[in-house]
Amino acid sequence: MQQRNSTLGRPSGTDGSDYSYRMVVDSRYQLVAKGKKRLSLLFIIEALFLLIGVIFAFLPGTKGDTPNTVAFSSVIASGVLLIIADIGRRRSRSSLLRLYAFLSSIVMLLLVASFAKQYSLLKAIQYFSYHGLRDSDVDFPSLQTGLLLYILTLSIFKISTIKAVMFLLFNMTPPKKAS
Repeated sequence: MQQRNSTLGRPSGTDGSDYSYRMVVDSRYQLVAKGKKRLSLLFIIEALFLLIGVIFAFLPGTKGDTPNTVAFSSVIASGVLLIIADIGRRRSRSSLLRLYAFLSSIVMLLLVASFAKQYSLLKAIQYFSYHGLRDSDVDFPSLQTGLLLYILTLSIFKISTIKAVMFLLFNMTPPKKAS
């Protein structure tokens, strides 16, 4: 068999009419590759969000000067789940990705609940719904405002990450054969 050489052009014996016999990559595999690439970027951004969460977990809240242990453990659990999900993404393990999607949702709810309890975010929501942003003399602590913004951004980001995981899982599973 003759080796293909870029200077010779087309190898001998082919005139281009064998196109219909060539193999084509299924679009599902292309979607999986794009989904894995997108998920790796989302995991990096989520890790940055978790670093910010560690800072908020160590800041003192309205009750005492102790760090929020539930929030800190939730951030640590999210980091471990993120490592598990990245292993599942790299090795195409759908069970690890499902585990990440389920457990990270629960951990996210625990994180939000612990922050809401420690920093009394319900008061922040009530304050902004009553006063709005029109007042120039904001007497509400900026920590609670920043934390509220962090939680909203993290929640929206977590939902988009879980949607990307579900999209990848849907494309990773082989299509069912009709019987």
